Amino acid sequence: MSTPYRSSFTRGSTLWVLQRVTAAFLIVLLAFHFFQLHFVNHAWEIDFAGTQARMSNLLYFTTMVLFLITATFHGVNGVYNALVNQGLTGQPRRVLKWVLIIAGLGLIVQGVRVAFVMAGIDLL
Repeated sequence: MSTPYRSSFTRGSTLWVLQRVTAAFLIVLLAFHFFQLHFVNHAWEIDFAGTQARMSNLLYFTTMVLFLITATFHGVNGVYNALVNQGLTGQPRRVLKWVLIIAGLGLIVQGVRVAFVMAGIDLL
């Protein structure tokens, strides 16, 4: 007999909706990213000065920061729920949740710091 399907997502819950919304948003942002870095600017033409020039554009900067935040949330939430769906419960589940939250926040903070540096914005 097969085991019944279980999901950590409750259909229609906030995290369920956010996982789907971020997936759709990521498809659009990924298309923009590929278009910019593979068709407008070819990979062999990418250099530090060009990255700084692109990041100094407020729309591009905002798009890349949103890409970072959305991808981080989508990935962390997906990993967490995949492990919960495999049967992770109790204390290991709580520890994993906090490890992923801290790692995700660390990734976002560091990514935003790099984005500010690339845009030439001094944080201090």
